[in-house]
Amino acid sequence: MDPRRVLTFRAVAHKRSFSAAARALSLTQPAVSQQVAALETEVGARLIDRRPGGLELTPAGRTLLVHADALADLLQLAETQLAELSGDERLRIGAFQSALAALVPEAVRRLRRDMPEVEVQVQEGDSQALAARVRAGELHLSVAFQDAALPRREHDGLQRHDLLREPFLVGLSPEHRLAGEETIELGQLAGDPWSAASTDGLIARACHAAGFEPRIVALTRDPIAIREFVARGTAVTLIPRLLAPGLDGVAFARLADAPQRDVYVVLPPGGRHPLVEPTLNALAEVASELA
Repeated sequence: MDPRRVLTFRAVAHKRSFSAAARALSLTQPAVSQQVAALETEVGARLIDRRPGGLELTPAGRTLLVHADALADLLQLAETQLAELSGDERLRIGAFQSALAALVPEAVRRLRRDMPEVEVQVQEGDSQALAARVRAGELHLSVAFQDAALPRREHDGLQRHDLLREPFLVGLSPEHRLAGEETIELGQLAGDPWSAASTDGLIARACHAAGFEPRIVALTRDPIAIREFVARGTAVTLIPRLLAPGLDGVAFARLADAPQRDVYVVLPPGGRHPLVEPTLNALAEVASELA
């Protein structure tokens, strides 16, 4: 298949219009139609049905569009990486919030200790959104996590490098009735108000598995806000073990069957920034010490 024709087909498929695709590609409409027709001849199947209500992809067209999108993503990544060879040399790292509090700063410190001239820019974000930015070449790598109880998450077109499996602790006010207990059952907190990052995330799933619906009174990912809600006795929560040492004023207890999360690094497939490997090594070193 001619990759130029594949990308032309992609534009038509997303725009659902030959004329709109022609304008986006700075081509004439007949040229776009000819390229799609030639591509259909190459693959031996109709890709687009032209109907009175508009264009609709055939099963073959839907299948090819997945690969066309992947091709476009790779070309965008290559363009970004090539531009960097004569431009911005900063290492750009993405990470979810608690990794920025407990894992990434020490890794960056060690990287700069060995290479003082290195400039690193760290950006916070959601694991899935950061992976998309690595795929687009906007970030050189990102630190992500997922609930260890869920099927292993892979990110299309990217490589995953596991760092550690991290258990959660229960965070309580020092005045809570269970403060001072070394290990508790999650069900003992069924009647307490909760702080959580979302109503359907790891904390909610852990509570459901323990047989109750958590009464969430604080929806936040901010470690400072979580600390304040818990320390003041207005909520209980589950805290990643790596984050616990930084939350002064909070009492912690182990869970008999603690939920866990997998922390990992997302990497582009090739043409990586020269500092990616030493950064990955620093992250792995810190993670192994903290595990």
